[in-house]
Order: sequence, then C-alpha cells, then structure tokens
Amino acid sequence: MSERDPAVLTEAPPAPPRKAIPRGRMALLFAVMLTTAAGNTAMQSVMPSIGTALEIDDVWISLAYSWSALLWVICAPLWAERSDRRGRKAMMALGMIGFITSMALCGLALWLGLVGVLGGTAALIAFAIARSLYGGFGSAAPPAVQAYVASRTPRSERTQALSLIASSFGLGTVIGPALAPLMVLPFVGLTGPFIIFALIGLATLVTLRLRLPNDEPQFPARGQTYDAPYAGGSTSSHERDEEDEDEEAVEPHKLRWFEPRLRPWVTVGLLGGHAQAMVLGIIGFLVLDRLGLRATPAEGTGPIGLVLMCGAIATLLAQWGLIPRLDLGPRAATLSGIVIAAIGVLYLGVADDLHAIALAYAIASLGFGLFRPGSTAGTSLAVTRAEQGQASGITASVAGASFIYAPALGVWLYNHSDWLGFGLIVALCLAVFGYGWLALQADKKLTRDKR
Repeated sequence: MSERDPAVLTEAPPAPPRKAIPRGRMALLFAVMLTTAAGNTAMQSVMPSIGTALEIDDVWISLAYSWSALLWVICAPLWAERSDRRGRKAMMALGMIGFITSMALCGLALWLGLVGVLGGTAALIAFAIARSLYGGFGSAAPPAVQAYVASRTPRSERTQALSLIASSFGLGTVIGPALAPLMVLPFVGLTGPFIIFALIGLATLVTLRLRLPNDEPQFPARGQTYDAPYAGGSTSSHERDEEDEDEEAVEPHKLRWFEPRLRPWVTVGLLGGHAQAMVLGIIGFLVLDRLGLRATPAEGTGPIGLVLMCGAIATLLAQWGLIPRLDLGPRAATLSGIVIAAIGVLYLGVADDLHAIALAYAIASLGFGLFRPGSTAGTSLAVTRAEQGQASGITASVAGASFIYAPALGVWLYNHSDWLGFGLIVALCLAVFGYGWLALQADKKLTRDKR
C-alpha cells in the first residue's frame, strides 16, 4: 500500500480507553460536596433551637427554606446546561461562592435577631432572603460535580462512582452535627456554625481554583461536552471514545422531567424525596419535644446533633459499605432502601428517648442512603453520556423540589398529630415501592456496558 493510499490518509486512530478520574481530582470533588453538606447539616442542628429562642413557630422555620428550594429547582438545570458550555470547574466555583455568601449572611441575620437588633420575624425574613442565594447560586455545584463524574465513568461502574460522591454528602452530615455544638462560641452564640463554615467554604474554593484543571470546552462539542480537554493537537471535530459511539443514538434535545426514559426515576425521586424531606423537617423539633427541651432550646443543639450524626453514619454505611459490597444496582438500591426507610419512620413514630430516636432515625437514614444513590444512578444511566449535564440538572431539581413545601407540611402535620406526619411519610415510601417495582428498569439491563 503506497504512502498516498487514501485508506491510510483518512483512517482515524483508535480512541484511547477512558481513564479513571485521578484520585487528586476526586478528592477535590469530594471536598466541594463535603463542605456544603457539613455546613447545611450544622445549620439544621441549630435552627430548631434558634427558632425557639426567637419565639418563631416551627412551621415558619421550615418555610424559611422554601424560597431557596424553589430557586434550586429553577436554577439547577440552567447551571447544568451552562456547565456544558463553560466547563464543570466554573460552575463548581460559582456554587461555592453562593454557599459562602449565603452562610455568612444567614449567620449575620440570625445573630442580629438573637441579640435583639432585629425582631424575630425580621430576622427570619432576612435569613430566608440570604438563604435564597444558596438556592440560586449554590445549586450550580452539585450538578457540575455529578456530570463531571458521570461523564468520565463507564456505565457498569457509575452507580458506585456516584455513590462515592453521594457519600461525601453523607460524611458531611456526620461532620456538621458533630462540630456544630463545638462552634457555639461566646460572642456569636448559636450562629457560630454559619460563620465558621463560610470560612471553610472559602478555603475549599481557593483549593478548587488552584488544584482542579480547567475543563472549559475549547471546540464546538455538538452535545458531546464531557470528554477530557484536548491535551495536544487540534481538529475541527469533537472526538468520541468507543463507549460513547456505542451509546444508544438519541437526537440532541432538551431533556424534560417526564419524558419516557426519565419518567420512572423522576417519579420515584420526587415521592421518596418528599418523604425524606419531611423526616428532616420534623426530626429537630421532635427531639426538643420528646426530651422536654423547649424551655431550654440552647441545650437541644447537642442531642439534635447526635441524632443527625447517627443518621449520617447510617447513610455512610449504606453508601460506602452496602452498595459496593452487595454490588447493588439502581433498582435494587432504590426499592430496598425505601422499604428500610419506611421501617425506620414507623419506629421514629413511637421512639420516646434519645437512644430510641437516634436508632430509629439511623434506620430511616440507612434506607434513604440506599434510595438516593440508586435513583440518581438510574437517572444517569437512563440517558446517553452526551446528556449527563442535563440529567444531573434534573436530578438536582428533583432533590430541590422535595424541599419546597414538604418539610413545612411534615412539621405542620406533626404539630397536629405525630401519626399524621409519620403516616404520610410511610404512605409515600410504600407508593415508591409499588410504582418502582412495576416501572423501574431491571439492573442487569440498565447497567450493562454497551458493546
């Protein structure tokens, strides 16, 4: 064959195998999620006590998060789509800026209320406005992290990879409640966790900027925006690896929540997410009530933090232990997790001391710790690699939608009757199991690498 043979001139080199994400980069992604999770759960540890000290009704404390959650639902898909064009790193940084600013201003607003500069209602309104910065801008980070991981991970390994990232939230929910009581300092009082985690977030942002390579797209990708940046050479087309070429061909289009491929996973995510949000909304106030701490709310920070920490450890057990050890696929993790969560919620309804409350919450958290990565991985695997950015935005929006009104509804029902609140949560869990059993795709088919 001559040097000028067209077959030689036009033959493309084989696509290199997709490499695993380096450990250093995974550690940075882990740190981004860990910091935001720890800060948010530390806030949840002290908010029931702050609300009681400000003499604000429990329902209004829960509703203060609603505007932020609504903004999260609206903005997460927009930031996810923007990350396809501007790169994941830029959106992670934007999310961290939103977290830092929100935590600092939330702490300031509540501190002014606790020292009497603002009335309780004014302080809560200022808190809700400051919290909206997290919903509006903090929502940029999780979809970018998820898309970064999903687009660089083979299908057969994606559930475990996304579970590892999800476990950063789990670890954060251990660290946050554990540290929150230690951060109640003499001058700033109950708002100490807000200020300290804003500073931790700033350190994380600086590290992200300095250590994570820039992944800003350099060529028109035509939907294929998730490959590693070009290291050398240039062409006018965007190369795809072998696995991408074998993915099911889908015309590029804007993903919708309830299109056929996503409908089952979005439905179970919404129903199960509402159940989890109600539990989270109720748990802090339940601890104050059943331990008789309403008259001394500052003493509730420790027990609430302990209960949240037990739940977080159980979540880590699910995500670091059970999912990889049992090699659970999305469907198995989702369905088994929601059943365990229902059992934990039933026990929580009758628990009347700190030990029983912590154990019941841990069982429920173990279940939700299986359910969340399962539904997230199922959403990711239901679409092609080119659509991972949009899928991650939908996942974040579904999670945010669960917190628009569900925590306040759960607290309102709980204040009228324990079993009204817990009964609705269990009913939602059973609905997830029944619908998921019929509608979710089998793991063997869903996780099979394309050949």
